[in-house]
Amino acid sequence: MSENQKTAVDKAQEYYNSDDADNFYFTIWGGEDIHVGLYDSEDEPIFDASRRTVERMASKISNLDKDSKVLDIGAGYGGAARYLARKYGCQVVALNLSEVENERDRVMNKEQGLDHLVTVEDGSFEDLPYPDYSFDVVWSQDAILHSGNREQVLKEVARVLKSGGDFVFTDPMQTDDCPEGVLQPILDRIHLESLGSPGFYRESAKKYGLNEIEFEEHASQLPIHYGRVLKETENQEDNLSGVVSQDYINNMKQGLKHWIDGGNGGYLTWGIFHLRKK
Repeated sequence: MSENQKTAVDKAQEYYNSDDADNFYFTIWGGEDIHVGLYDSEDEPIFDASRRTVERMASKISNLDKDSKVLDIGAGYGGAARYLARKYGCQVVALNLSEVENERDRVMNKEQGLDHLVTVEDGSFEDLPYPDYSFDVVWSQDAILHSGNREQVLKEVARVLKSGGDFVFTDPMQTDDCPEGVLQPILDRIHLESLGSPGFYRESAKKYGLNEIEFEEHASQLPIHYGRVLKETENQEDNLSGVVSQDYINNMKQGLKHWIDGGNGGYLTWGIFHLRKK
């Protein structure tokens, strides 16, 4: 398969399965989460801010308990799945396309005594391998941007959700009024033609019977987060150099600066969407 023939999901899978990406994210984020944090201060540890996002998202769902079935799409290292399982006793399926991340996830589930509650499965969120009406909650953090067909992802989410079920997710987005072309450095970096926007997600949700309960916007957190990751990368560059290639580090630092510039320029946004199936 040529580079041009690869789908966005294929490229994301190849990227997150690479040793460079795996070692970078596992080291810099603290091994549990790979998503944007909610920061109380710009020098707060990435782990603490990332975990605050998980806690904030969980607070949106009023009826999580031991009888709840949750699907986390694009689950990364499974930090959110373990949090939900530990706090609420619910059953969580962590679906993720990176087999490398999934192996780390399974090991941590066992180490933390949560492997009876969290099931890790290899797969793509564009084609969910579950029957209709299978889950009470679908959860996703900063993963849907990697899809080349985000509307299909929402269609699949709506299909597997039970009536009255909740979809809670975050995603780095372009603003609804983002000028054409200004985000090209970011798109080139992540091999995508576009980003979603709040308007896109609202329209797609409505199309598939998902009512918007809330969009809690935190646009300012996006450049803060990427700035924090950049600072941590620079601080740990000597340690990273033993397990991550210098080319990867250099490209990562440049890519982070593009995200920071896009956020500070008002072209990007981020926040917590809470949708409910009719």
